[in-house]
Amino acid sequence: MPTAKSTKRRKPHWLLRPLKWLLWLIVFSVLWVLVYAVVPPPVTFTMLADRNGITKDWTSLSDIDRNMVRAVIAAEDGKFCSHRGFDTEAIEEAIERNARGKRLRGGSTISQQTAKNVFLWQGSGWTRYVRKVPEVWFTFLIETIWGKRRIMEVYLNVAETGIGTYGVEAGARRYFKHGAARLTPREAARIAAILPLPKKREAVSPSGFTRRYGNTIAARIGQVRRDGLDGCVYD
Repeated sequence: MPTAKSTKRRKPHWLLRPLKWLLWLIVFSVLWVLVYAVVPPPVTFTMLADRNGITKDWTSLSDIDRNMVRAVIAAEDGKFCSHRGFDTEAIEEAIERNARGKRLRGGSTISQQTAKNVFLWQGSGWTRYVRKVPEVWFTFLIETIWGKRRIMEVYLNVAETGIGTYGVEAGARRYFKHGAARLTPREAARIAAILPLPKKREAVSPSGFTRRYGNTIAARIGQVRRDGLDGCVYD
């Protein structure tokens, strides 16, 4: 029969087990991010779940036209170079907008989208809320370990740019029959315009909202250039 003394000795063992699991998860996640700091992510959960197959072609940021970088900053995250992974103002605006019952809108930065695309899963409903905690953690890690240039490079290579198509290189070849190294502002803007819904929006002959949105992004590219909003990517 166990004594009171032996029972007391066992308690720390059971209390420490969850902490050990958490520590292992932290170590694994840090090592995962460290590996992807120098190695291109071979595949993502989103790609594996895509029934349309996977068409992608990893391309160094130096071989991607700067217009494409400026286009995604203009479209997705104008404060990319000034925040530390999270745009608190955009998050607050999204919460207020959604609370008023208007069209659901997120406040995710390019860093958050990269963390989600590379290390986590897509999804809506309750799974989206479950994903938020690890998304914050991985966003913190890539901001700390990778830096802005690597975040942008990975984002432009893993973002879904069409049905079964991933990355701006594959997207450029699909829509414009040439690589991402020589995208015009108009072409880059059209790719950026379809990023939120690449399966439903058309980059080649857009109409309606997608056409107007693409034109808006193309105009904003000049502002990104003039204000140096892409400076952190090329320092």
